[in-house]
Amino acid sequence: MKHSPRTRKNKISFVLNFVGALLLIAVIAVCIPISIPRLFGYEIYTVISGSMEPEIPVGSLVYVQSAEPSEIEEGEVIAFYASTDNGSIITHRVVTNQIVSGQFITKGDANEAEDTTPVEYDRLIGVVVLSVPQLGRILSIAVTSAGRISIAGIVAAATLLHIIAGRLQDNNQE
Repeated sequence: MKHSPRTRKNKISFVLNFVGALLLIAVIAVCIPISIPRLFGYEIYTVISGSMEPEIPVGSLVYVQSAEPSEIEEGEVIAFYASTDNGSIITHRVVTNQIVSGQFITKGDANEAEDTTPVEYDRLIGVVVLSVPQLGRILSIAVTSAGRISIAGIVAAATLLHIIAGRLQDNNQE
């Protein structure tokens, strides 16, 4: 059975619209885990060392919620600045919360000993409420210049596919 040119254009238009929609869904799926939680006050970080393995593997994305330092309990995992003048962020488990001195004693799950330097309360970012393995690796690529250019290219390609599909449909109706 032979298809008319009109039917063939409808199928091509459908496929172009479908592929364009899939590309947009992929971009949205990448953006949601880093944008929506921030609207609700969560900080998001990628774990780059194995000090919390196996609980939080390298490449995990951690969601951190601010917390009152005096309310943090032993065993909770916190994120904190390595020092007041260093932008590095560490994610370790609280061994002791020394409320009187305003410090935490912390330890990475994979480390043999407690951290040598106590964490002052003013270096606390918050409590880790969720970690998603491997998602940090994916999103760390997306936030680079090349990743952002790629995302923009995908959005442009999806838009172009929708425009072409629309033109095919318009020509088909004439």
